[in-house]
Amino acid sequence: MKKYLKIIIYIVSFIIIILLAVLGYNFLTKNYSPEEINIENNEYKLNKAKDFEVLNNKGEKVNLSDFFGKPIIVNFWATWCMPCKNELPEFNEAYKKYGKDIEFLMVNLTDGYNDTEDGVKQFVKENNYEFPLYFDTEYSATYTYNIYSIPQTLFIDKNGNILKSYTGMLNKQTLEKYIKNLKGE
Repeated sequence: MKKYLKIIIYIVSFIIIILLAVLGYNFLTKNYSPEEINIENNEYKLNKAKDFEVLNNKGEKVNLSDFFGKPIIVNFWATWCMPCKNELPEFNEAYKKYGKDIEFLMVNLTDGYNDTEDGVKQFVKENNYEFPLYFDTEYSATYTYNIYSIPQTLFIDKNGNILKSYTGMLNKQTLEKYIKNLKGE
């Protein structure tokens, strides 16, 4: 009899743990938003975006500063990163909608092993992405912005000042909100 009672207690305990885990997961998922890093941006102190050098889709070196004069969104990503891959369709749609007003720098962390230039180009082609593609083969952007977790997105105003930085996957609503902010709407 005691043997059956122990088994029943274990089963009930296991079910309670599973239920708590499911409820906790659902609660956190509904209330999760990307980690917003507030950059102090007031009239006394603006945080100028630090320059970096990456390769464009043609293999030419370009600098972040080449794009100053227009609002910029820089997204750091990799093909092996599932949250990165999940947000790419949103960035592609945003690029198609706002690409004339905002520069999009989709910077792939191209290590030559997990992500190669050819492999990333193939991935972008297979998914019909139209956004501009850049490769951080020398880790210039990675080191400049201490990228330790991806995806990470920077919102930079037309004067080259960082307005916001996010670590984590952006949803459509948050992306739209900060695009409108960049456009002054």
